[in-house]
Amino acid sequence: MLADYCHEFADFEGVTYLNAALQGPMPLVAARAAEVALEWKKRPDRLPDSAYFDLPDRIREKAAALIGAQTDEIAVTTGASAGLASVAAGIDWKPGDEVLVGRGEFPAHFSTWLRYQKAGKLQVRVVTPKGRFITADDYLDHIGPHTRVISASLVRFDNGARLDARRVAQACEKVGAALLLDISQCAGAMKLDIRHLGAAMAVCSGYKWLLGPYGTGFFWVANEWIERLTLGSVYFMALEGARNFHALPVENQQPVPGARRWDSAETANFTNLAAFDSSLDLLLRIGTDATAAYNHSLANELIERLPGTRCKLASPEECDRRGPSICISASNPADTPALYENLRSAQVHVSLRENALRISPHIYNTREHISRLVEILSE
Repeated sequence: MLADYCHEFADFEGVTYLNAALQGPMPLVAARAAEVALEWKKRPDRLPDSAYFDLPDRIREKAAALIGAQTDEIAVTTGASAGLASVAAGIDWKPGDEVLVGRGEFPAHFSTWLRYQKAGKLQVRVVTPKGRFITADDYLDHIGPHTRVISASLVRFDNGARLDARRVAQACEKVGAALLLDISQCAGAMKLDIRHLGAAMAVCSGYKWLLGPYGTGFFWVANEWIERLTLGSVYFMALEGARNFHALPVENQQPVPGARRWDSAETANFTNLAAFDSSLDLLLRIGTDATAAYNHSLANELIERLPGTRCKLASPEECDRRGPSICISASNPADTPALYENLRSAQVHVSLRENALRISPHIYNTREHISRLVEILSE
């Protein structure tokens, strides 16, 4: 059993917060780091030069460690959407090219690709699952010679279902397509080996399971794909020689090697990144194996104690087909919104997604929080 890490977070004062998949609370150490960074801005004479480059580079190193990547494959961004936009702008689209997106996928996938479809650059094919949850087979049934990208969440935001990404990636490789994974709903909460999964690229928000501030995230690009993506504008700090920026050449400017060329502008957002750096430190200190085991134990306890006369599981039953969230609905689906309101009234915070309650415990939660949830659900 994981050690008690409640002391690493603010006192929720009687609130039961089971909503990491929406917003993960910042650890106290991260909040203190943000306060120090605010002091830098109040007194810029105290702002260390290292903040501009070393701070983002620490984020790269720690994000890479969490997902089994190389440091030079990580770009520091403001969230998952920034990475999606970079991929869309970076592929040399040909007539007839298709992007596959699963029905019900997170809206950022549609807002990214449909704009390019409207501009006549590609076609978006929406993959409808044959069963209740989308699977690798659903994508494989739609892959064809014109498929360039499959844009998919490793763990779905609406039902917690986990994709067999390796099978999808292998099918993509056969037709020269890229698997672009959104790992926002699992990075930091379960062990990931992004290379083993076979993806070409991955995007991630930093403010959910990674416990960072809103407006943080990263974009991972496999080394073999870095030169295959074209670049639009490049933030000047991602140019060769930027550490000596007052002497940057006007002509023949070159982006640095690796994924840093896709860093979001104003990369060294001091308050955000200082806090994010500390949050990642905490997660790495605990370890993804221990975090995943603890979250899994809380999810299992919820499933075992679920009041069967009132509720039913709305996520896959098999553990290896689920991410860290658990979704449930009322036995009569029409009663699910009322269950949600009961929880809100009792100060138990979860999300309502696609007429299901998404429950996402993390390391700051305890068995007592699960008991409180079950108590309200049973009323």
